[in-house]
Amino acid sequence: MATNTEIPSILHFRNSLDRERAITGRLVLRRFQPGDEKAFKELNEAWISRDFAIEPGDREVLEDPQGKILAKGGQICLAERDGEVVGCCALIPLAPGEFELAKMTVSESARGYGIGRRLLVFAIAVARVLQTRRLYLESNTKAAAAIHLYEELGFRHIAAPAKASKYARANVFMEMFFPEPL
Repeated sequence: MATNTEIPSILHFRNSLDRERAITGRLVLRRFQPGDEKAFKELNEAWISRDFAIEPGDREVLEDPQGKILAKGGQICLAERDGEVVGCCALIPLAPGEFELAKMTVSESARGYGIGRRLLVFAIAVARVLQTRRLYLESNTKAAAAIHLYEELGFRHIAAPAKASKYARANVFMEMFFPEPL
C-alpha cells in the first residue's frame, strides 16, 4: 500500500503520462510529400527569426525545398501530430555518402514531449537507409537543448570547417559517422 508521501509522486507520474498523451496525440514520422512546403517554411522561419536573422542561405532552401534538397538526392523528415506538421528536419547532400542535417525544428507548442528526439532518430534511420557514411551539422550555442540531443544520439563536436559556413549564426559544428555497410 502506498504511503501518503508516495501518493503525490504516483499522481504526478500519472498526470505527466496523461498530459504527454494529450499533447503528443497521434504522432507520425514521415518523409516530405508535395504540399508540405508551407509547413517546412513556416516552422523554420519561426525558429530562425526568434533568435537570429533569416539569411540568404535560409531563403534559398526554404523557398525551394524540392529543388535545393529533394532533387539533389536529399530528404526532408517530418513529425505530424494529429494531422498537423509540428516538426521537420532536412538531410541535404554534401558529397557521396555525406549529408548535412539541417533545418531541424519542432513547433513551440509541441516542444518538451520528445518529438524532437523521435524526429532526429527517424532522420538518422533515413540517413542509414541512404547508405550515409557521415552526417554533419551546424548549430549555435543558443540551441543548447538541441546540441545536448545531438550529443546524446552520437554526434561529436568538431572544429569549424576550413570553408566558412554560409550561415553567420553557425558557431557549433558536429558530425556523426556510420560504419561501412556490409
